[in-house]
Amino acid sequence: MNTLPTLNDVCEFIVDCLHATAPTQDEGYPLIRTPNIGKGRLNLDGVYRVSEDTYEKWTQRAVPEENDLILAREAPAGNVAIVRNGHQVCLGQRTVHLRPDPEQVDSAFLCYYLLAPQQQGALLAGETGATSQHVNMKDIRRLPLKELPKLCAQEAIGRVISAYDDLIENNRRRIQLLEQSARLLYKEWFVHLRFPGHEHVKTKDGVPEGWVKSTIADICASFDDGDWIESEDQGGEDYRLLQISNIGDNDFVETGNFRFITAETFRRLRCNEVVPGDILISRMPKPIGRAWYVQEIPWRMVTAVDVTIARPNSDVVDPLYFLYHINSPNHIALCELRATGATRPRISRKNMGALPILVPPLSLQNSFSETASTINSMRHTLSRQSDSLVRARDVLLPRLMNGEIAV
Repeated sequence: MNTLPTLNDVCEFIVDCLHATAPTQDEGYPLIRTPNIGKGRLNLDGVYRVSEDTYEKWTQRAVPEENDLILAREAPAGNVAIVRNGHQVCLGQRTVHLRPDPEQVDSAFLCYYLLAPQQQGALLAGETGATSQHVNMKDIRRLPLKELPKLCAQEAIGRVISAYDDLIENNRRRIQLLEQSARLLYKEWFVHLRFPGHEHVKTKDGVPEGWVKSTIADICASFDDGDWIESEDQGGEDYRLLQISNIGDNDFVETGNFRFITAETFRRLRCNEVVPGDILISRMPKPIGRAWYVQEIPWRMVTAVDVTIARPNSDVVDPLYFLYHINSPNHIALCELRATGATRPRISRKNMGALPILVPPLSLQNSFSETASTINSMRHTLSRQSDSLVRARDVLLPRLMNGEIAV
């Protein structure tokens, strides 16, 4: 009786990376931690970095090379990414370094093969750990593989799925550039005070004439926390419960952790519904104070208690000016400075609401908003395109892997 090959059989090696926390610094080699391992791609945005000495120590077992695979043993367990050309990275703890045997398996194919639902189910079936679920090395090495297609077919499948990821990555970069342009405009006008007509405006103590000093809470029509919803109150499908992990830096982060409550629970707990146009501010974890300007998504929504729902007073402040102030480096730094708690620092809603904001004339805010809203609209369009590409890729992936669709 023939036995199925294992993952270990088709790899030159599978190495568990060092079980230690690498010392980090501002510059140097990117340190890949489990959150940096996406589905097929490494996420190097805001990555921690290490020195050359640390890099040499942490790569003693094996140096990551192009077309190697990196697997996350926990958080998010099971994610796999391929090392692309030009990536010279250092691998942190709870990451697994795989080098596929090129005579047996194509690297891109194996990466997506491991991400397909059947293999993910087999890989994660043996997760252990009381507080943080993780996958054991023996289960990774012993993961059975069904009969693999010929190498030429593997390469074709890898190219098809990679093409989707290339388009998604291109959209992500375009979104980043758009967001950067809006942030630079905000900085030029409202930090460096080089706004249109600034030459003709007098300043006193660094504040232009007509600008008003206020606080975050004072310029909002409402400034309330989300709702305390216990696990036993969750269920149904009427309102999606947004978590702090869903709140990105002017972005909605889809984690796949779908939680809902019923309409009856919404009424019983007197929840505060989140609607498009609200600004959700996460009071933890870092970057503490980051905010997302709520767009339409396919659910009615509520949010968690560690998220503040801000509704700017439109008679005083433009929502997009408010958003870019909230996400500015200076404001984030103030939030983190005023956070309390040794293990899980957070800022209270009261302390965050008392933070200062300089309010320019509404006409100037609106001029900024015209540009920012155009940029946000373009970002939203690209994001929806990427969501469609992800859905198409995820539908196609298992069908390619089980031979339902030939290439």
